[in-house]
Amino acid sequence: MSVDRLEATLEWVPGWAIGATLLALGTVLALLVHAIAMRAGERLFGGKERFGPALLAQTRGPAMLALVLLGARLIVSIAPFPEPLSLALQRILTLAFVLLVGWIAVCAIDIAAGIYLQRFRLDVEDNLPARKHVTQVHILRRAAKTLVAIITLAAGLMTFDSVRQYGVSLFASAGVAGLIVGFAARPVLSNLIAGIQLAITQPIRVDDAVVVEGEWGRIEEITSTYIVVRLWDWRRLVVPLSYFIEKPFQNWTREGTAIIGAVMIYVHYGAPVDRIRKKLEEIVKASKLWDGQVVSLQVTDLKEGTMELRALASARNAPNAWDLRCEIREKLVAFLQKELPSALPGGHANIVAENASPAAQTDAPGPNERRQAPPAEPSAPR
Repeated sequence: MSVDRLEATLEWVPGWAIGATLLALGTVLALLVHAIAMRAGERLFGGKERFGPALLAQTRGPAMLALVLLGARLIVSIAPFPEPLSLALQRILTLAFVLLVGWIAVCAIDIAAGIYLQRFRLDVEDNLPARKHVTQVHILRRAAKTLVAIITLAAGLMTFDSVRQYGVSLFASAGVAGLIVGFAARPVLSNLIAGIQLAITQPIRVDDAVVVEGEWGRIEEITSTYIVVRLWDWRRLVVPLSYFIEKPFQNWTREGTAIIGAVMIYVHYGAPVDRIRKKLEEIVKASKLWDGQVVSLQVTDLKEGTMELRALASARNAPNAWDLRCEIREKLVAFLQKELPSALPGGHANIVAENASPAAQTDAPGPNERRQAPPAEPSAPR
């Protein structure tokens, strides 16, 4: 059949029918290309723990749909569809293709982050290296996904002429409006930049023990705009990212989890400090919470009628240090009450008064004795 005769035959076929046929052929061709590409990718990438096979498995469906949309977009541009329908289909297909590419990019970021973090564990005692890498990856992943979303949205909007022209005219002539938009977006941008800075410098990490706004807790989650601190009583304190860049805070696990706990005790001046110190060492060494590093007792202050003793003991982490401090308080107070009651504040005065009472009673006149002037009251202890 000659070309002229073929053209004469096709003149009787509606344009939409020819376009639909071409779309069907393009879809079949795109599916064939996708199958060949998947098979080549599976042969090229080996191993189940690598990035390539995981990416192929997660994006098989989106990649197939993206190829179909790309082929349909090319065919619509040459198929004999009516011009309004052709333009509409081209824009819709282009927008869908851009969104699918963005989706595939987000999947690739998640897969890469997951594979990288497989080598680190947070459920071990010495998890400092793991917390460093987990924090960096979480913050950078969120920043990368935000950037991909912005680029995808911008590319999708640029497919429409009206939006593109409006954006160009807006940035060209409406500088004031641009300043207003930039000022309104300042908190979002500042938090995004703060997140990147936190990922690089790492003043905090996931599972760090911190004191924020007078509250003790652990870093539970780091997002692209805020940080969730799980407090000791299971409350959640939500703090913006910029807070940890602009304001001071305490990080108890910056370089390690070990920490020293302090217990303050107030005793009388006559208390035997050496004996109390030996009892403290006995209590701490018998406790499973002590890490075997630091234990000491010092006289840190002298007040009117009392001495201030500071007992120090170290533990592997903050929760153990808290429990160890409570144990030291309880057992030292019990020791003082049982063995050294006179060492407690006010205990010496009570003992002097009790010892003076029998003597006063023996000096009292009998019934047949001449009544004399009462003895002088005992002076207060100095």
